[in-house]
Amino acid sequence: MSELNLILIGSPGSGKGTQGESLQEDLRLPYYATGDILRAAVQEGTEVGRQAKEYMDRGDLVPDEVIIGIISERIQAEEAEDGFILDGFPRTVPQAEALDAAIEKLGRRMTAAILIEVPTDEIVKRLSGRRTCEQGGHVFHVDFDPPKREGICDVDGSALIVRDDDKPDVVQKRLVQYREKTEPLVGYYEQQNILQKVDGTGGPDDVAEHIRGLLATLKREEEMEM
Repeated sequence: MSELNLILIGSPGSGKGTQGESLQEDLRLPYYATGDILRAAVQEGTEVGRQAKEYMDRGDLVPDEVIIGIISERIQAEEAEDGFILDGFPRTVPQAEALDAAIEKLGRRMTAAILIEVPTDEIVKRLSGRRTCEQGGHVFHVDFDPPKREGICDVDGSALIVRDDDKPDVVQKRLVQYREKTEPLVGYYEQQNILQKVDGTGGPDDVAEHIRGLLATLKREEEMEM
């Protein structure tokens, strides 16, 4: 394909980060997780990075226009000339509209918005079963990737804890926020005819294979239209 610009959509615990990293390796495209590129822009001291830092230093949310400015900086870089993978933005329809307008100004368009679908009960199981190492941040799971010794990190021997974000009641609140703010993106990208749905209940390799298959289909369809 001439250009492959992708957005990953999914609830917390759906595996977006895992699939983003897999796509980055497979496609040799930059993977932009919003938090990471915000921190990088601040560290690099770019103009929009300095603007973001002012908000972050005050403890305020970084406005959409500043985040879009940072994303625009990234996708204009040489590393993104063949495409990019976005994770964590947009989160709302107004953000999606603003992002589309910014990308259109650059003479580009989104190729696909990939929705990774996982049932709520599975999400709760995934997140509430996570255990994080106090010292090094290593992550385990009581069902899918248990430590050799219960409650002890295999890597550095420190205690494993349940992060506040992973407690069942907090997970439920995060899912409510996702349904209220982010799920409307599904309809938005369906109307644009670029939404692609993927069953996220399988293992990471199975989900990655499914995504590779749908991207191959998009490539064939594009070639047939040329």
